[in-house]
Amino acid sequence: MTTQPITAQELAGDPKRRRKETRVKAVFMVAGFTSIAISIAIIVSLAGEAWNFISQVELSALWTLGWFPRRGLYDIPTLVIATTIISIIAMIVAIPLGLGAAAYLAEYATPRARKWLKPTIEVLAGIPSVVLGFWALTFISPEIVQRIFTSSKPFTMLAAGLGVGVLITPLVATVSEDAMRAVPLSLREASYGLGANKATTVRKVVFPAAISGIVASLILALSRAIGETMIVFMAAGAVGGAIRTWNPLEPGQTMTAAIASLATGSDQVAGEGLAFQSLFFVGLLLFLLTLALNSISNRVVRKYRETY
Repeated sequence: MTTQPITAQELAGDPKRRRKETRVKAVFMVAGFTSIAISIAIIVSLAGEAWNFISQVELSALWTLGWFPRRGLYDIPTLVIATTIISIIAMIVAIPLGLGAAAYLAEYATPRARKWLKPTIEVLAGIPSVVLGFWALTFISPEIVQRIFTSSKPFTMLAAGLGVGVLITPLVATVSEDAMRAVPLSLREASYGLGANKATTVRKVVFPAAISGIVASLILALSRAIGETMIVFMAAGAVGGAIRTWNPLEPGQTMTAAIASLATGSDQVAGEGLAFQSLFFVGLLLFLLTLALNSISNRVVRKYRETY
């Protein structure tokens, strides 16, 4: 029995299939380059208008008593401090709740309980932020903050931070739970074989093995907290401007809320000196901050990633 040698044309496959794959490759390539082009256009537009702002504004106006752009006061530390305070409060809420929920779902919950709880947590992550902002304004502020701190105001950074914490908790729980479940069962069994109980195994084995995913979830949640707009816009107050303060029981304005409040009605923004250009400057700062957090997250994941 003789066999015919395989030709190069036969190895190349069906011509119709090759043409189809070529078209699909071209579509994906166009989509990828389009995404890159859009990102570059956004960065260029932000950088251009931000440069117009920083080149025309007096440097003394960037360090004043507060953020009042319509009056020519562009105190950047006011926005950075408020953003930092609200983000810290949100992480204080989200870290224990999110990691606790993740540990329960990954290690303690029965398959039936996990079947119901996991989708519920993911649905909570899809609640619109404007709904949580209204809830923070009508419940968290009067029923929690003002009851505990009787001298507090209706609009506070504390109420906004608690609302943002509720918003990002499902994000921490979902990503961390996926990282914990990716830890091989053999590591748990080895821990049990050495006499460790469930709690010790979770604390000493599962958490360290999943640390890269957990840290990535926390940085992702922090980026989400920094970029949140509607909750801080509604619950933190200081819509027209803000005085620089470190007190979480006072109204405050984050970078995102400053952009939202100032851009409400383009006719009000235009013609107010450099108020319009200040939006791009704040947006560029927000972009650079988020980019730095994402870069840190990628480095942490690469450094501490375990291969099993």
